[in-house]
Amino acid sequence: MAYVNTTRSTSNGIFDRFVAMTNSVTVWVQRRRVYEQTVSELNHLTDRELTDLGISRLSIQEIARVAAFGK
Repeated sequence: MAYVNTTRSTSNGIFDRFVAMTNSVTVWVQRRRVYEQTVSELNHLTDRELTDLGISRLSIQEIARVAAFGK
Protein backbone atom coordinates (compact mmCIF):
# COMPACT_ATOMS: atom_id res chain seq x y z
CA MET A 1 0.00 0.00 0.00
CA ALA A 2 1.30 3.49 -0.84
CA TYR A 3 1.00 6.56 1.34
CA VAL A 4 1.24 10.18 0.30
CA ASN A 5 2.09 12.89 2.80
CA THR A 6 2.00 16.60 2.17
CA THR A 7 3.63 19.03 4.53
CA ARG A 8 3.15 22.76 4.48
CA SER A 9 5.66 25.08 5.95
CA THR A 10 4.23 27.29 8.67
CA SER A 11 7.22 29.55 9.04
CA ASN A 12 6.71 33.01 7.64
CA GLY A 13 9.52 34.55 5.71
CA ILE A 14 10.36 38.21 5.87
CA PHE A 15 8.35 38.92 2.74
CA ASP A 16 5.23 37.34 4.27
CA ARG A 17 5.70 39.41 7.42
CA PHE A 18 6.11 42.57 5.35
CA VAL A 19 2.92 41.84 3.41
CA ALA A 20 1.02 41.16 6.63
CA MET A 21 2.28 44.41 8.15
CA THR A 22 1.39 46.36 5.01
CA ASN A 23 -2.11 44.86 5.05
CA SER A 24 -2.54 45.78 8.72
CA VAL A 25 -1.55 49.38 8.08
CA THR A 26 -3.84 49.58 5.06
CA VAL A 27 -6.81 48.29 7.06
CA TRP A 28 -6.07 50.73 9.90
CA VAL A 29 -5.86 53.68 7.48
CA GLN A 30 -9.18 52.71 5.90
CA ARG A 31 -10.85 52.42 9.30
CA ARG A 32 -9.39 55.75 10.38
CA ARG A 33 -10.88 57.39 7.27
CA VAL A 34 -14.30 55.95 8.13
CA TYR A 35 -13.92 57.34 11.67
CA GLU A 36 -12.95 60.81 10.45
CA GLN A 37 -15.69 60.91 7.83
CA THR A 38 -18.32 59.83 10.37
CA VAL A 39 -17.19 62.48 12.86
CA SER A 40 -17.19 65.13 10.15
CA GLU A 41 -20.65 64.26 8.86
CA LEU A 42 -22.20 64.13 12.33
CA ASN A 43 -20.54 67.40 13.35
CA HIS A 44 -22.11 69.11 10.34
CA LEU A 45 -25.60 68.21 11.50
CA THR A 46 -27.59 70.71 13.53
CA ASP A 47 -28.54 70.03 17.14
CA ARG A 48 -32.11 69.47 16.00
CA GLU A 49 -31.08 66.87 13.41
CA LEU A 50 -28.90 65.08 15.97
CA THR A 51 -31.78 65.07 18.45
CA ASP A 52 -34.07 63.58 15.80
CA LEU A 53 -31.51 60.78 15.38
CA GLY A 54 -31.20 60.33 19.13
CA ILE A 55 -27.56 61.41 19.21
CA SER A 56 -25.95 63.94 21.52
CA ARG A 57 -22.91 65.94 20.47
CA LEU A 58 -20.93 64.33 23.28
CA SER A 59 -21.41 60.85 21.81
CA ILE A 60 -20.31 61.63 18.24
CA GLN A 61 -16.74 60.39 18.70
CA GLU A 62 -17.89 57.18 20.39
CA ILE A 63 -20.41 56.50 17.62
CA ALA A 64 -17.72 57.09 14.99
CA ARG A 65 -15.28 54.82 16.83
CA VAL A 66 -17.78 51.98 16.95
CA ALA A 67 -18.68 52.54 13.28
CA ALA A 68 -15.05 52.36 12.20
CA PHE A 69 -13.40 49.95 14.60
CA GLY A 70 -16.25 48.01 16.20
CA LYS A 71 -16.83 47.58 19.91
